[in-house]
Amino acid sequence: MRIVVLAGGLSTERDVSISSGILVADALRKKGHEVVLLDVFTGYEENICDIDALFKNNYSFVDKINVGEKISDISEVKENRLDKSDRFIGSNVIEICSYADITFLALHGGEGENGQIQAAFDLLGVKYTGSGYLGSALGMHKGLTKSVLVQNKVLTPKGEVFKSAQEAEKWNTFPCVVKPCSGGSSVGITAANNKEEYVKSVKEAFGYGENEIVVEQFVKGREFSVGLLGGRALPPIEIIPKSGFYDYAAKYQAGATLEICPADIDEATDKKLRESAEAAYKALYLENYARIDFILDENGEAYCLEANTLPGMTPTSLLPQEAAVEGMSYADLCEKIIEISLNKK
Repeated sequence: MRIVVLAGGLSTERDVSISSGILVADALRKKGHEVVLLDVFTGYEENICDIDALFKNNYSFVDKINVGEKISDISEVKENRLDKSDRFIGSNVIEICSYADITFLALHGGEGENGQIQAAFDLLGVKYTGSGYLGSALGMHKGLTKSVLVQNKVLTPKGEVFKSAQEAEKWNTFPCVVKPCSGGSSVGITAANNKEEYVKSVKEAFGYGENEIVVEQFVKGREFSVGLLGGRALPPIEIIPKSGFYDYAAKYQAGATLEICPADIDEATDKKLRESAEAAYKALYLENYARIDFILDENGEAYCLEANTLPGMTPTSLLPQEAAVEGMSYADLCEKIIEISLNKK
């Protein structure tokens, strides 16, 4: 099979996306597929684009990357693009993806996960992995996610969406959590215990180029995540960050977080988490695969925090760990995602 693994882009999660893309491409090549690893933003900028040769030679735009404690310098990425264009989809990307049997979306955040690239591919007849444009849009916007979950009676922390720091001043319940509305990988997410900390958190959340933030009640408890394949929940994984907060560094620095899968929970709690994950998946119109995050409070209530429509596939990512508990290797998981996505299309 000829497969494009599409990574990179311009979101705050660019480095995470590239890390995922490198691993996915390598795994699929070891399975015997011809794979092109492509940056959606820079594309393939050579004067001559022999697409057949790119697949036969297993072209990659990058061989390795280290995900650090800080996010990518997007201005530098834009400056290095040869045509200096602001368009999101780079040179020859559509042509190369159209030549493939399917495009594996290893994108995270921004236009790669909010439904825009999915809608474009639908119009162009390009097959891809993951949710469609509607589920991607709902899952990416934390305010819409919360609204849909409430409407479908999926338990989620109480919260509000604010469009300015001035508007956000009316929030007066602490502790709370402040989030950029459409960010991922916990970029810009902070907890505030009082008004002074809250003001700093609001400024932080608005500092990532978004015009909306979500503020919600802080729920104290254990953190879990549940991956789904084809709408079926995988074994829950418990997340215990050593720093006490599951931020960007905790997610991608090896050894920064203790992850236990299968989680040390009783059968009833396992069932509750899986059923809640499947309910959220259905409510948000998700497709093919996803990951849903939860907080389990001291009373055993499972609060749905958010949905991940394109879960990470990095060395520290959660979905591959959950699949491994069911005996599925990383490479088998990549192929399974492709199989489910092709069947759906």
